[in-house]
Formats: sequence, structure tokens, C-alpha cells
Amino acid sequence: MDWSATGHKRLLELNKMEEFRAHAYENAKLFKEKTKRWHDNRIMPRHFEPGQQVLLFNSRLNLFPSKLKSRWSGPFEVVQTNSHGAVSIKDLKTAITFKVNGQRLKHYWGAHVDRDKQSVDLRDV
Repeated sequence: MDWSATGHKRLLELNKMEEFRAHAYENAKLFKEKTKRWHDNRIMPRHFEPGQQVLLFNSRLNLFPSKLKSRWSGPFEVVQTNSHGAVSIKDLKTAITFKVNGQRLKHYWGAHVDRDKQSVDLRDV
């Protein structure tokens, strides 16, 4: 057994492992940057002005999953917009004001929709 040759071989293996780790770190960094650019390009810029009507996306609606139930609630009125993306909105029915993320809002262009449930008896038809 040649201890100096074995030691030299072990140092080369350690250097290879360190180089492999450095390449993996660099590849992970590049992958994160690329996916961040991809996701940032998918974010749609929305500009809201006070007085506009908006709809609010309800992402917590999965308690009672239903294909026909809308995930958008509203309309709400924009009270104030902040530079970092938060928007203060006011419920038109209860006049309660609260802040939400601007990415959860979209412009409301339609008229008022009556969302009261109605039952139709099909036996009479």
C-alpha cells in the first residue's frame, strides 16, 4: 500500500465532489432565475383607479366544490390603490372596506347581476 498515492487519489476525489457540488449549485441558481422570469412574465399588470368596480377571486371556495358556482364575487368598489399592489375595496352591499392583493381582482364591466337562488319546479312543465 502506497499511502501517499492513496492520499493523493482521495484529494482528487474530494476536489471532483466539490466541483460537482459547485456545478449543481450553479444549475439550481440558473433554474430558479429562469422559472422566476417565466412566472413574472405571466403576471398581468392591472391598474385600478378609485371608483372603479372590480370582482374579487375567491380561492377558498373548495369546501363545497361545484362546477356551476362562480369563484368571482362582487362587484366591489375600489377605494384606494397602493404602490406595492395592495388595493382597498369596499363592499357595495355592506359598505365594509378591506385590503386585498391586486392580483386577486379583475375589472367588472357588466351590470348588476342578481345572484339570488331560485327554484324551478319541473313537474309543472
